[in-house]
Amino acid sequence: MLPLFASCGEPMRGIAIGDAEPAPPLQLTAFDGARFDIAAHKGSVVLVYFGYTHCPDVCPTTLSDWAKARRALEDDSAKVKFVFVSVDPERDTPELAQVYARQFDRAFIGLSGTVEEIESLKTAWNIAAYPEGDTRGRAYSVAHPAYTFVVGRDGRLRYLYEPGVRSEDLAKDLRKLL
Repeated sequence: MLPLFASCGEPMRGIAIGDAEPAPPLQLTAFDGARFDIAAHKGSVVLVYFGYTHCPDVCPTTLSDWAKARRALEDDSAKVKFVFVSVDPERDTPELAQVYARQFDRAFIGLSGTVEEIESLKTAWNIAAYPEGDTRGRAYSVAHPAYTFVVGRDGRLRYLYEPGVRSEDLAKDLRKLL
């Protein structure tokens, strides 16, 4: 189990995951046809957020906070991967997910996949995400998790961050994980 306090005595802002397990598989084709595999990023801290590009509130707020945290990390930002995964494969192509993620920061990675791939991810990551309302009309939305998953440099799922964590607090915590 991870301690909730870093060695300097300041508490981490995220929710520690006791008995950290290896991060579930996350393998999708990126906008350029390359495969993204979270396992290939061992040695980096990886933030993963499951959302959708038409989200009116928590997705853009979270990615904006990520962008501020990334800027605050300065040179250390290269050691952190920020991954947005769309759970709306019916509307979000890998290209659209990438364009969406990069509007917040050019270093962000946007991913999507087939319906089957996203269903498999939802099972592996133990998350629920599903369309709500009229999927053909303006009332369309997707219920999805609102928190950020943080995978440590060892490839283990370490923390969950609720929406609204201050970007400077997230940056401080990410530095501790580096």
